[in-house]
Amino acid sequence: MDSETFGVEKGYGLQAVEWMNEEAKKSGLKFEARLYNHEITTKNFGTFEMFSLIADPKAARELTMKVSKRFKIKVIEGGYKTRKLLVKMAKNEYGMIKKGDRIVGQIEFESPRFSRGDWKVTKEERK
Repeated sequence: MDSETFGVEKGYGLQAVEWMNEEAKKSGLKFEARLYNHEITTKNFGTFEMFSLIADPKAARELTMKVSKRFKIKVIEGGYKTRKLLVKMAKNEYGMIKKGDRIVGQIEFESPRFSRGDWKVTKEERK
């Protein structure tokens, strides 16, 4: 799994990414996360510092949930795609906003398909 649609509440980016990378090393998981200086602001959930990761999907989801509990913050657990094959000029990914074990909302991202562009929020929904 290679994704750029994961995020943590603004102000916790550096310490959360460092903590997740250390936990992955301790546990022997295939996981590497890096901040890429991009922030997403949502109407319902606040501002998030986005990070990219290369990881096993199970490890990525497990570590984002742990970091949410550890620092008592909201996280975006991204990397979800639709099962439908849609040919569009933009690529879409979906994410869940979590706080601890609870899902507090859903979010949809969009980015240009053929050029290097940042992800933008197109839809968000509270649970």
